[in-house]
Amino acid sequence: MYHPFEDLPEDSKIWIYQSNRKFSDAEIIEIEEALQSFLNDWAAHGTSLVCSYLLKYNRFIIIAVDQEVQAATGCSIDSSVEFIQGLEKKYNVDLLDKMNVTFKLGEHIAHKTLIDFKKMVKDKAVTENTIVFNNLVNTIQEFNESWEVPAADSWHGRFF
Repeated sequence: MYHPFEDLPEDSKIWIYQSNRKFSDAEIIEIEEALQSFLNDWAAHGTSLVCSYLLKYNRFIIIAVDQEVQAATGCSIDSSVEFIQGLEKKYNVDLLDKMNVTFKLGEHIAHKTLIDFKKMVKDKAVTENTIVFNNLVNTIQEFNESWEVPAADSWHGRFF
């Protein structure tokens, strides 16, 4: 059952899906409607999940579940991945490839393959201070504290 993102506890589990391109404002409206519909019906073993979503920078889809009420299970996680795959097909985007890096270049948000990001590090086009999106965070608290961080403070730091 959908709840506002800010109402979920900080230890809620999250999954972050980054798009390889920015969504248009019209696409964002459609995606929000689809997310609310999906999340209102999302359940684990017949029990509704207390869940929410957040869309950031017209590029990131963050889904959250309050695991204290009911934990997401294998089947419920599979159904969320199927939902995300449906968005990939509908909007011709890549949301599941974890071998891509998204980072800030000034006010611009850049999306590169890991290989291209490593090349940018070598060419000093990005630095340890470049703000990266650490999509490996697992909870809302980690998201709030460690999602947008200097590359040196995330898993990206190993490339410097």
